[in-house]
Amino acid sequence: MSSFRSSWRMIAALSAVTLAAPLAGCIQPLYGPNMDGVSTVTELQAVEVDEIPDRVGHYVRNELIQGFNGTGSQVTPRYRLKVKLTERVQTPIYNTTTSFSTSATVVVDANYSLMTLPDNVEIAKGIAQALASYDRFTARFTNIRAARDAEIRNAKVIADSIRTRIAIDLANRH
Repeated sequence: MSSFRSSWRMIAALSAVTLAAPLAGCIQPLYGPNMDGVSTVTELQAVEVDEIPDRVGHYVRNELIQGFNGTGSQVTPRYRLKVKLTERVQTPIYNTTTSFSTSATVVVDANYSLMTLPDNVEIAKGIAQALASYDRFTARFTNIRAARDAEIRNAKVIADSIRTRIAIDLANRH
């Protein structure tokens, strides 16, 4: 029985190597240096994020700045990121007896555009969306705080999505 298991493991290992061999030259790390020796991390640090209006915009901008250059090092910007947000609240569950919605969903849509500096050539653009639900209660402050927490969760999701997409675009650019 043990010889059967070892034979099976050897066959599985050989199959994995055989299937992965054609892809050996195609896969490169996203955040490491690419074939040209340019690191995506250094490129991300050179992204300057424009101001984004409103409270959710403030949260998204802070998350993006932290995500692009969490080291705090001063880098001469080579790219400018513009983000336009739209936010809406949906109340999917409505109690007809009390005329009160028992939950809400904060939906944030982000249109972003990455341009080179100083020539302002658009090299990446896209749309990101995030949804965060929360329970609603009769206490007003509880609802305000829950909605703000949903906005903060959405800001993190939007910023992570934009950062990952831009990292992919910058890695493929070189």
